[in-house]
Amino acid sequence: MAIRDKLKTNASHLLDPGEPIQVVFPAKTMIPIGIASLYAIFGSIQRVVVVTDRRILVCKAGHFRPTQVKEIIFVLPRHMVIGPAHGLNYRTDSLGDDLYINRRFFKDVAAADAAIGSSPGE
Repeated sequence: MAIRDKLKTNASHLLDPGEPIQVVFPAKTMIPIGIASLYAIFGSIQRVVVVTDRRILVCKAGHFRPTQVKEIIFVLPRHMVIGPAHGLNYRTDSLGDDLYINRRFFKDVAAADAAIGSSPGE
């Protein structure tokens, strides 16, 4: 099962009835850089960003199982723009904390931003 499918399945218990997930992607609170990155690897905190048609949820994820979605940390309005993402690890502070999103998930950030105008509440 792909990581996005696992995240969607594991985040479904946090949603309101009838609230569909538009986009979901992982993020971290810091990125490992350089040789002394052992602290960054074990000190970084995993997050899962769940974008629905009504809101954006920033959720706590498991440290050793990053696809495990535990609880909601921040709830943000759906009109919030996350990107445009660039670089190797995009840093954004628009999601409540400074979060780093890996290049692999830039298309998810772009899809979340593109879906803002198509949300029913807009």
